[in-house]
Amino acid sequence: MVVSYARGPQGRDPGPAQAPFDVSKMNKDAQMRAAINQKLIETGERERLKELLRAKLIECGWKDQLKAHCKEVIKEKGLEHVTVDDLVAEITPKGRALVPDSVKKELLQRIRTFLAQHASL
Repeated sequence: MVVSYARGPQGRDPGPAQAPFDVSKMNKDAQMRAAINQKLIETGERERLKELLRAKLIECGWKDQLKAHCKEVIKEKGLEHVTVDDLVAEITPKGRALVPDSVKKELLQRIRTFLAQHASL
């Protein structure tokens, strides 16, 4: 049995090596993201944002488009030859690309408003 540690999740090549980075900045950014996420959870805003996102994606037809794409991938590769991981890897880039800019902007504006209201973070 051969085990390869050079590959990323699902056995994919992780790509070229990253340039050196500032660990202290990364730690501060990670801490800030964690604090914001915690505040979003505590206030219930995270769930409200998720529900808004779900509703907007259904409303704009994103869910139906992605479902159709899944069916295409399964049809092309054959049901017996597609794993859930394969399907996720195949549809994730398209799913992200299909999110309308208006939905992204609305969600970002809601997050900015939340952060302005909770500036003590």
